Amino acid sequence: MHKSDTSPQPREPRDNRALVGLALAGVVAGMVGLSFAAVPLYRMFCQVTGFGGTPQVAEAAPDTVLERTIKVRFDTNVDKELPWDFKSELRSVDVRIGESALVFFKAQNTTDKPVGGTAGFNVAPKAVGRYFTKIECFCFKQQTLAAGQSIEMPVTFFVDPKIVEDDSTKNIEEITLSYTFYRSDDPSDVATAPGDGASGS
Repeated sequence: MHKSDTSPQPREPRDNRALVGLALAGVVAGMVGLSFAAVPLYRMFCQVTGFGGTPQVAEAAPDTVLERTIKVRFDTNVDKELPWDFKSELRSVDVRIGESALVFFKAQNTTDKPVGGTAGFNVAPKAVGRYFTKIECFCFKQQTLAAGQSIEMPVTFFVDPKIVEDDSTKNIEEITLSYTFYRSDDPSDVATAPGDGASGS
């Protein structure tokens, strides 16, 4: 009498491979999605907390204006890939804490072709980021200049009076607002660039 073979038979690994493949694909897709979300989320976090010297954003200056003034210096930089001249009209201003100030920056495309750029910024010392507040700014906005075109870009800001209540910032007498323009390689820059209405410097 022959005994029946009851030993377990090996299962085909195809189903397991398919499940593992799907799981890995899901992980990769999730990581890609998080990488795209990281930049705007990080920017939002910095704007809310002032982390890394990122200024705040407001629609208007506060009602309280102190007699004490603070000096705000302007630092302008251009990435080597962007053929622009970029500078502030003033090197610095003395502003009363809580009072809004308006300053202008000028950018010029030094080439014979349309070129687009976007500016990033921060303030120093980093601790004042939560008290330095912008009302109007050209930062993070696409700027496309036609050949030889120059433009003036306004910035309106104020220093929050709460700066004098913070032990880490109450003795600060000078703030540096720094901008850096980077080139945008989006092909649509050329298609949407202004025509011949460039203003000379």
